[in-house]
Amino acid sequence: MEQALRVCIYGATGYTGIELLRILAHHHYVRIVSAVSRTYAGKHISDLLPYFSNSYLSKVPLSEEPQEDFDLAFLCLPHETSLELTPTLLEKGKSVIDLSGAYRISRGELYPEFYGFEHTHKELLNFAVYGLPEIFRNSIKGAKLVANPGCYPTATLLGLYPLLKEGVDFDSIIVDAISGVSGAGRKTAQHFHYPEMEQNIFAYSVQKHRHTPEMEDVIRKLSGKDIKVRFTPKVVPASRGMLSTVYIPTQEKRIRELFYETYKEEKFVKVVQEPPMTKHVIGTNMCLIYPYYDERTNTAVVISAIDNLGKGASSQAVQNMNIMMGIDESAGIENLALFP
Repeated sequence: MEQALRVCIYGATGYTGIELLRILAHHHYVRIVSAVSRTYAGKHISDLLPYFSNSYLSKVPLSEEPQEDFDLAFLCLPHETSLELTPTLLEKGKSVIDLSGAYRISRGELYPEFYGFEHTHKELLNFAVYGLPEIFRNSIKGAKLVANPGCYPTATLLGLYPLLKEGVDFDSIIVDAISGVSGAGRKTAQHFHYPEMEQNIFAYSVQKHRHTPEMEDVIRKLSGKDIKVRFTPKVVPASRGMLSTVYIPTQEKRIRELFYETYKEEKFVKVVQEPPMTKHVIGTNMCLIYPYYDERTNTAVVISAIDNLGKGASSQAVQNMNIMMGIDESAGIENLALFP
């Protein structure tokens, strides 16, 4: 690109917004021209986040509305806010990457049950492209609206895709997944606070979680079948990281071969020899996957590790931006893990 892509981040002071600031601060083809934060409007980024003091972002003001014109917006906002802002931005000719769940599910009738609101812009649900690059790369190219996947669906769907791609026969999926506390967001509930979270592990939203229809929606697109997902999320006392374990009853035993073949050319998805650790992906856009076939129970077991704020959110959003805009897909997101 001859000219820097002008970017605005809405919700710049939440965890996903801050992670976008960190990644894009050194992106060679991007310049952040506006950072929207109604909570901290009137301050500069370095006032709130002093580690940006040596970056050009140090003097970028936090404001209630964008301060300069821009080409692309990242929406790190509540679902309902993104729902209403997106059409306005599209009408103005902006490209949009929405990190909320407002446009992830193509079936608008599911929103009242799983998100608690009526979807008022159903016409955009089929216009939006689901932003999981390893699966929908060709659709993301040139898209104007990308719905960035949720963190749990990212880890889980990457663990299912090789089987779905090859048409492996199965009719049920069990997903057991754990996440660091940052997945709850910066404004969080009491039971995620340190005194209650420290040395504690618990499941939540066991009866109904909003990522379940998101996963089922993508599975339906890839397989043509309505396969139900039994999903149980858990939170552990760690800031970042996500581990998804998927159980698929199947007679297909060539699991490792399918995964190697599917991901052999992918830079950010690697099939590993041992069950992965979240420490190996923190701060990166990587997904490490360990597939195993248990012959005793005729079950494929697939374990995926990602950084919930990286591949599960902000770095994947940058990967999507790169693809949308014809930039080298790995630009700005080749970070190595922060280990230990």
